[in-house]
Amino acid sequence: MPIETKLSQITAKLHDRLVTTIRELVQIPSENTPPVGAEAGCQQYLAERCKQLGLQTDLYELASVPELTAHPVFRHERDYRNRPNLAAKLPGKGGGKSLLLSGHIDTVPRGSEPWRYDPFGAIVDGKRLYGLGSNDMKGGIAASLIAIEATLAAGVELRGEVIFETVVDEEFGGVNGTLAARLRGYNADAAIVTEPSQNIICPAQMGGHIVHITLRSNPGGILEQDKKDFHVTDQLHYVLGEIKNFARLRQQQVKSHPLYLHNNDPVPVWILKVNCGGWGTNEPTTVPTVCRIELYWQHLPSEQLADINTEFFSWFEAIVKARAELFSIKPEVKFAMEWLPGSAIEKDAPLVQQLAAAFSAVTGQAPVIQGFDAPCDMFIFHQHFQTPALLFGPIGGNTHQPDEWVDLQSVQNIMETLARFIYRWCA
Repeated sequence: MPIETKLSQITAKLHDRLVTTIRELVQIPSENTPPVGAEAGCQQYLAERCKQLGLQTDLYELASVPELTAHPVFRHERDYRNRPNLAAKLPGKGGGKSLLLSGHIDTVPRGSEPWRYDPFGAIVDGKRLYGLGSNDMKGGIAASLIAIEATLAAGVELRGEVIFETVVDEEFGGVNGTLAARLRGYNADAAIVTEPSQNIICPAQMGGHIVHITLRSNPGGILEQDKKDFHVTDQLHYVLGEIKNFARLRQQQVKSHPLYLHNNDPVPVWILKVNCGGWGTNEPTTVPTVCRIELYWQHLPSEQLADINTEFFSWFEAIVKARAELFSIKPEVKFAMEWLPGSAIEKDAPLVQQLAAAFSAVTGQAPVIQGFDAPCDMFIFHQHFQTPALLFGPIGGNTHQPDEWVDLQSVQNIMETLARFIYRWCA
């Protein structure tokens, strides 16, 4: 029987095991709440699963990587006590290409908004599995693990090794988990990161910036008749209106990128949060003196940090100067997290084209190949370790929101595609 036919039969039989793995991962919380995180439980679970498969397993603390904190992109002010990375190897006999299957095990916090489904219940409803991290990205991690299990069950003899890894602290602009793994020596001829790409093959990622703008006015209270300053809410109304103009400026000035031609607005500007004073009857009835805006905007792989910052500060200083009478106190601007650059490899790279062929063999359809519409840590592979890497993961929704879900058939497609690709690339 041809190996790929055998792999197809085995992956079909492993569907229930795949679903169970996603459920068990979702049921173990791994929320990232910087500077700390709670990934240890999931990492220990996966380490045990890897050992059961006979993989060479390494569960290690980031502090054990001596070069980590000296690296130029290391994010400081994070606490990595009891937050281990996991790497597991399936050795090859030599003479073939190696492959790394990577994913971050941390999730965003569950948040304060209500969930209809228990965030840690891992409820299956129809073709969807609901739960925090089901889509981002425990579904993709499970697909990688079960693809390796299918490879072993099929008796495939590999020439190149396969590395399975799960890293900590990717959310909130984190890159240290992925960086530590590369510095520890877990590198390969190519990497697939199973971010939830909607079954799209993504050789590129967006970059992202988050800035906090703090507006202030002098105190006055609600009965001050001779107050000459404008209220901080006047500043807020003005700045919020001007943000639309910043978004239009970005759209007009940015140069297109071949992997983002599908996107009508490849460089969106979003207001994430607005805060002015307290809320509720425990707070006095008064006009606030401080308002904060959390602003997020994305950029293409071709854009550079210096140009991006120059564009932003030129715009912001101009709008403040244009209405100087509003701002008796100069607004404060702080970057909430370090810059995540955009990054890309070529659409016709061997990794991209061979994975596309494996996907077509599984689904009977040509895959979509385009850029990922969000930032992540893939740029570490491209820009700091010269490793071809792409994003390829399941279909899902409500990512970073209540009732996050992943489509189970799409995870099955990812799992079988990865199993076939391991055979084609490594064997």
